[in-house]
Amino acid sequence: MIITFIVPPSLDGELPAERTAGCTRLVYPMPNIYELIVAAILEKEHDVRYRDFVLEEKNEKQLMRFLVDDESDCYMLWCVNLSLETDLKTIQHIREYHPETWIVAIGPGVTYYTAKLLTDEYVIVVRGEPEMTVQELIGSISKGGNFGLIKGISFLKNGCVHHNPTRELIKNLDCLPFPARHFIEKYPFTNPKLKIHPYTTVLTSRNCPYKCIYCVPSSLTFAREIEFKKENDRKPPVSYRSVENIIEELDMLATKGYRAVTFIDDNFITTTKRLRPVCECLKKHEFSWGCQARADAITEDIAWILHDADCGFVDLGVESFNDDILLYIRKGITSRQIYEGIEWLSKYNVPVKLNILIGTSPLETKETIKDTLRKARALKVSQVMFNIVAPFPGTAFYNLARENGWIVGGDYTPTDVQHHSILNYPSLSSKEMEKMLFRNNVSFFLRPSFIFKNVGRFGSFTDFKIALKAIRRKLFHK
Repeated sequence: MIITFIVPPSLDGELPAERTAGCTRLVYPMPNIYELIVAAILEKEHDVRYRDFVLEEKNEKQLMRFLVDDESDCYMLWCVNLSLETDLKTIQHIREYHPETWIVAIGPGVTYYTAKLLTDEYVIVVRGEPEMTVQELIGSISKGGNFGLIKGISFLKNGCVHHNPTRELIKNLDCLPFPARHFIEKYPFTNPKLKIHPYTTVLTSRNCPYKCIYCVPSSLTFAREIEFKKENDRKPPVSYRSVENIIEELDMLATKGYRAVTFIDDNFITTTKRLRPVCECLKKHEFSWGCQARADAITEDIAWILHDADCGFVDLGVESFNDDILLYIRKGITSRQIYEGIEWLSKYNVPVKLNILIGTSPLETKETIKDTLRKARALKVSQVMFNIVAPFPGTAFYNLARENGWIVGGDYTPTDVQHHSILNYPSLSSKEMEKMLFRNNVSFFLRPSFIFKNVGRFGSFTDFKIALKAIRRKLFHK
């Protein structure tokens, strides 16, 4: 079979959806290694192709011209909430030229809004963790078999939606191939926090054990979580790749010339036993690298290991410095622990990026937001990123927001958390949150000290342009 993964251009009048994190519009391009793992599985037995119309800067007419002559037997779409309208229009365009070609939709958007994408009997939704389901599904389709008993899929039959039982989670992540990055080598990827390329991302685990009520993890983890919660009413267990498997991938990336890596685990830092050998490998290959972590995971020993491996940044989800708010959102951390984690990283000169969410609880006010900004700026960290919380379906916060009437319009609509709010609290309106978000970001990113500190650190003019474009999109949504 000829199977083509398509990343369509934005067809909803907005910036393209960022499909890796899944909750924002595109600021700077990130390689979607989640779908590339699926591609790596399929290319063992099929002719797999990949087209990213966003990174190729193609428009709707060019997508349609491609479809006119394309001979694929199946199209694959990785869907997030913000891409749903674009993906529906893409399916319509495919149907104009290929009325009976298979379309397989995967990702968190279709795991939750399953029926919305099932427009005809040749569209199949893969729910939750996709790899084993897609492998079995495509194998069955290619042989003309019956996929009616395949776990983890939904489909239309005689006008009715059928949801097959949930598939069990993958127990051994080491059995999965490394992402098929050769499909995206022609596209320009860089991380403005690292400023070096060739750049890619690496995933070493799935899910996070903590219980933050608002949390929308990476798009793969969120699809996994939504599906698991349907039957178990709790988050799925965390799955880890072995250290040996991670090092094998890093060795391979170094051989292929990659110089920069971001670990996109929801929580990369767990134990020194796991972190130390990975950092030794990163150090050996002289990778520029960064990761996401919880502040309470940072000890002096951890900070030293990161420093010794020349870690380029640690991305900490802080959300607020208000202990009442932290308790309400079940962050499982105190402001004192946040300060201690930042202090250890600062002591060993590991750059820190803080992620702060505005509006995570009805306790939030203009005063608490201003206080958080003051405290964040006083820390003199490398970067502070402000977003507005959204009540994503599938989270505890969504249930709270609906029950209490906090959602504008009564229910969730896909929202770019970098710019817009759909929440109204008694003490804080959506418009007030949007204004404070903009002011906070401008006050940080347009400070002369931030500009002068970062402008000279780029490895090339291309990297500088990408970073400049990212800041413009972050601040002005353009």
